[in-house]
Amino acid sequence: MSENESTTTTETTTGTPADAKGKSVKLDQGRGGLFGVKAGMTQVYDSDGMMSAVTVIDLRPNVITQVKTNAKEGYNAIQVGVLEKKAKNLNKPDLGHFKKSTAEGGFYYTKEFRLHQTAKMDGISAGATLAADFVKEGDLVDLIAVSKGKGFQGGVKRFHMAGSAASHGNSVTTRSLGSIGNRADPAKCFKNKKMPGQMGNVQVTVQNVRVVKVDLENGILLVNGSVPGPKSGVVAIRKAIKNAEVKKALMARK
Repeated sequence: MSENESTTTTETTTGTPADAKGKSVKLDQGRGGLFGVKAGMTQVYDSDGMMSAVTVIDLRPNVITQVKTNAKEGYNAIQVGVLEKKAKNLNKPDLGHFKKSTAEGGFYYTKEFRLHQTAKMDGISAGATLAADFVKEGDLVDLIAVSKGKGFQGGVKRFHMAGSAASHGNSVTTRSLGSIGNRADPAKCFKNKKMPGQMGNVQVTVQNVRVVKVDLENGILLVNGSVPGPKSGVVAIRKAIKNAEVKKALMARK
């Protein structure tokens, strides 16, 4: 996730990549970051007996596959791999890349968390894992995922257009858009006009979602409401950027 946010780290591991295998690094300041897998939805009850619909996010191991520094790549970031992949299913470039993280195989999904230019990179090395306890119950988080792809759809479904009248004799243009152009001036259809086309399969960010429960023992995170994407889809979890405390921490680093 290549967002240029000021994120600092708490160092919990040092040494070579071989020494870092199995160690954990917690991104606990700034916005932090972690990847999980959407497992489905369920219901929970609070102490007052009120029911809430929650989404269950499976916190799979987040292995650091590459550390990018300002001196080499021009910016600070950590690349994270999620969902392990067997070595026999990797091509040679990927196999060589993931060997640096001391992984036995590779990963189906790799993304990066971009860090601030002044972030301390000491102690962060390939092979370490991201700790899942950077969020607590009651925190506000932003959830980033790819929405379900629905293929090519018309304007009625894609943009909730009204369509034309469904009266007697109107059987062909019931779900049509109607006129999309203008008069002789400007004699064209403007760009970005809402039209039929590809629906879904885009990155969606849901902001200020409340964390209902964090079960580190079982690696499960419960968040209030729905989350974009299908089951088994990868979801990025970051502290809410519109949270006052996070804003204050980000502004202090500028």
